[in-house]
Amino acid sequence: MTEFSLLLPVYGRDDPAQLERAFASSVDEQTRRPDEVVLVQDGPVPAPLAATIAALVAGSPVPVRHVVLPQNVGLADALTAGLDACRHEVVARMDADDVAMPERFARQLAVVEEGYDLVGAGLLEFVDDEAVTVGRRTPPIGEATIQRYARFHDPFNHPTVVYRKAAVLRAGGYRPVGLMEDYWLFARMLMAGAKVANLPEPLVKYRVGAGAYARRGGLGQLRAELQLQRLLRRLGFTTSGQFLRNVCVRGGYRLLPEAVRRTSYRRVLHRGFQDGATGGAA
Repeated sequence: MTEFSLLLPVYGRDDPAQLERAFASSVDEQTRRPDEVVLVQDGPVPAPLAATIAALVAGSPVPVRHVVLPQNVGLADALTAGLDACRHEVVARMDADDVAMPERFARQLAVVEEGYDLVGAGLLEFVDDEAVTVGRRTPPIGEATIQRYARFHDPFNHPTVVYRKAAVLRAGGYRPVGLMEDYWLFARMLMAGAKVANLPEPLVKYRVGAGAYARRGGLGQLRAELQLQRLLRRLGFTTSGQFLRNVCVRGGYRLLPEAVRRTSYRRVLHRGFQDGATGGAA
């Protein structure tokens, strides 16, 4: 069976209890456990979080590599440091506040072992109680549909992905672009010929925090969105028409009031995932 690494970034604002739950769900409770955990500490952390990290490292049933970055460098650079530390070719992503379903890795690794380079999955959204679902994201299914959908939206739920390290590095790895470093990476992987797939069923429970929708808007994210769209166009990933459509629709979304943005996200972006999953226009 293919050995794989679990890549789990942590930073100073993460909650110790949520990290403990994320770790347990993605290691202890898995029917197919990772062969190692690479826990990247992105900068200094408070004492309670440091104590939780130490306890997880000491008590883990699989080896843990605790990579400590002296300063907070952001998610893209933290993931790059983590990938460098991963001993295995196949790497699974996990966030420090989410919950993995017990069959997650068994289901996704089976697809990777068929020769795929990148495998995502659906997810369920929750706020505080993981038993109470407030939303669901079903990704586009099939390579042709993923390719079409990717010209307008990120076709993968980043916290669910499992990928081959070589395919990520061949595409140039993670590069900071606002909160969209994953979309930029996946676009380059698609352009580089990566073999990709999505599983429609939810394999991760994704925590929707209080600031989730606030972070998606504002002038900073608008600038990042415009930067991303210019990069996609320069790469040849999008046409001129798709570029203009994305600047208007996705750029306009960044300027909406938070309450409207929340509603728009659920009605438009989530609908886009559903359309992509069934082969409709995204």
